[in-house]
Amino acid sequence: MNPISICSSSSSSSSSSSSSSTAKFLIVHTILAGSAIAIALGARAYLGRARKFRNRVVGIIPARYASSRFEGKPLVQILGKPMIQRTWERSKLATTLDHIVVATDDEKIAECCRGFGADVIMTSESCRNGTERCNEALEKLEKKYDIVVNIQGDEPLIEPEIIDGVVKALQAAPDAVFSTAVTSLKPEDAFDPNRVKCVVDNRGYAIYFSRGLIPFNKSAKVNPQFPYLLHLGIQSYDSEFLKIYPKLQPTPLQLEEDLEQLKVLENGYKMKVIKVDHEAHGVDTPEDVEKIESLMLYISSTPQQRKESRSSGAVRVTFRTVMEDEVSFDLVEDIFCRLPVKSLLRFKVGCRGWLLLIKDPKFIKLYLQRSTQSHTQGSLVTVVVKFARWIWVR
Repeated sequence: MNPISICSSSSSSSSSSSSSSTAKFLIVHTILAGSAIAIALGARAYLGRARKFRNRVVGIIPARYASSRFEGKPLVQILGKPMIQRTWERSKLATTLDHIVVATDDEKIAECCRGFGADVIMTSESCRNGTERCNEALEKLEKKYDIVVNIQGDEPLIEPEIIDGVVKALQAAPDAVFSTAVTSLKPEDAFDPNRVKCVVDNRGYAIYFSRGLIPFNKSAKVNPQFPYLLHLGIQSYDSEFLKIYPKLQPTPLQLEEDLEQLKVLENGYKMKVIKVDHEAHGVDTPEDVEKIESLMLYISSTPQQRKESRSSGAVRVTFRTVMEDEVSFDLVEDIFCRLPVKSLLRFKVGCRGWLLLIKDPKFIKLYLQRSTQSHTQGSLVTVVVKFARWIWVR
């Protein structure tokens, strides 16, 4: 055997193998590089679409004159202004709305709204609820919108942050076609059929709405430890879904409870729910007007006037109301002294109150002088007072 030929053959085989490996290496890396580029381009396109996803938003305030409980409600005067105007003015403060219109079937309401500068769209009297009225108004708008916010005209104290909240919730949940807001239910409203209750799943999607108390326990009593939820009227829809909604047939649960949200759930659509810290101040009956006016007067009054209102029982004061208004010693003392630990811990804005309390030396000194009063015993403020006294004397 010729050793030279063997060596030559071996060398040729090795060279061929090396060339083959290099080719495979280049092919693999080319595929990987191509995949990376494709992924990058796809991600860029996705982010571009995400930025544009449901970004055009219109707020619609449906208003009708006829009402079985309160006829002409949108035009009722609330401290010198029609209620519909106060709702419109509050809605204008929301940052997510590109446009706001009032949708009504009544010329008196339309004339009133045009008088204070609102855009008005006339709708038919056949609309069965606010959602259908919003849909008809959407069809008559010249511009195209991705999200429609149904703003209840009987909420003259609606917070613009809640409007922004339901819009952002729908924008962040592409699998949902509907979003709404809930807040904590007051015990006195537990069995009021005008206060709609809601239950949600662990991901914040609605399970059910009811005029009755839900969940309902076997003792048939309100459980003070359970976080019952009250549905607020504001809700937003994907505009494409809103076009479908009127075509959906009424559902059994919707008809039984007389709640339009149930038609959405019964047809298998998802509804995103956000929880907000809000005192529900809707006007459902003529008696509610006086309550709203008293509350608005209280908020705009001086500390001394507020104290007189509280002593006369004209306004139900909450810790949240105090913290959002001008803080004075008498005002904060009254709230902090009479609330027990459990109640104080329920307020999310409590931290602000405590910071304001310990920030002002004059406040602390005055508070310490009165801290021996018996009504401070058994409350969380007792602990703070003792600690503050210890700091003060050092």
